Amino acid sequence: MAVIDQKVPDVVFKTRVRDESIGGDNPFKWQDVTTTDIFAGKRIIVFSLPGAFTPTCSTSHLPGYEAAYDQIKSLGIDEVYCLSVNDAFVMYQWGKNMGAKNVKLLPDGNGEFSRKMGMLVEKANLGFGMRSWRYSMVVNDGKVEKVFAEAGYSDNCETDPFEVSDVNTMLAYLKG
Repeated sequence: MAVIDQKVPDVVFKTRVRDESIGGDNPFKWQDVTTTDIFAGKRIIVFSLPGAFTPTCSTSHLPGYEAAYDQIKSLGIDEVYCLSVNDAFVMYQWGKNMGAKNVKLLPDGNGEFSRKMGMLVEKANLGFGMRSWRYSMVVNDGKVEKVFAEAGYSDNCETDPFEVSDVNTMLAYLKG
């Protein structure tokens, strides 16, 4: 499980970015984004959740961080990322569906970042396969500064705890 002062793993995220030069109905191209690109020299919040379009993730987790984005930025954070073990297409459509304008959606399609952070769990009991455990963290220049991981970390957890990875807990930490 993620620990304070741990360096985030070196991972390449497979993302899709808009490129108007492509034209047509789908003007997007693949772009590799590394953990260095995201975290080097910056103070970043990452909150990770089990899946796009799932209930708690869509009604509370992402909307909370999206609504508090300006306040978070005013407290010394450079960017806010929402990570999920979903592919770039799913994350894009979810962000569009949710009207996310500020929080950046980060696809961990292979679960590599989640696995290397010690946060990958099996959710076969729900038909989800491998997913990220729900948590949030502050990463300062590539090192974990603070982690709020939900209790009960386990494979096939019968519940979906959402007590400490929420935006209010994060805001309290940033203000403290």
